[in-house]
Amino acid sequence: MQSQKDTVRRLALLARSRVGDTGRAAEDAAVLALELPEVSGASAVLAFASFGAEIGTDPLLAGLFSMGKEVLLPYVDGDVLGVAAISSLDDLAPGYRGIREPARREPASEVEVAIVPGVAFDERGGRLGHGGGFYDRFLAVLDPAVPVIGFCFDAQVVEAVPREPHDRPVNIVVTERRVIRCA
Repeated sequence: MQSQKDTVRRLALLARSRVGDTGRAAEDAAVLALELPEVSGASAVLAFASFGAEIGTDPLLAGLFSMGKEVLLPYVDGDVLGVAAISSLDDLAPGYRGIREPARREPASEVEVAIVPGVAFDERGGRLGHGGGFYDRFLAVLDPAVPVIGFCFDAQVVEAVPREPHDRPVNIVVTERRVIRCA
């Protein structure tokens, strides 16, 4: 199973590195995500601050702020993800591995919808991360009623993500080109 995951991860990272206009893609994906009823109907939205070659999330975060949402972002605390509220992008500082995370650990409401990163996704809801297990552990304890939305470049949607029984699927995948409601 691990070698299958490593192969999919390597190919998805290669595909992601070849994406062209990343700024336009981030804006297009943000528009599609913000229009989802799961997002527009929630008051507290967990998102993430993009890092490296990930699809940019600043347009998504700006849209959530303008909609008056409570914006929650993860931070690394040991081997788990914590969640804190932010009120602007200025509330972020480099954290674990240089990834932007909340500088202050402001109390947060319960997550009503979660927008998560991944290296690869499939149309059945499979999600493959970087291999550290942070989001896997977080999603395992998240209320099963909370919709989980993968946010990535369309090039990162693959035919099949190898899954183990403990892997929680995402409900929706949003890319710059489409919204996939997973089976």
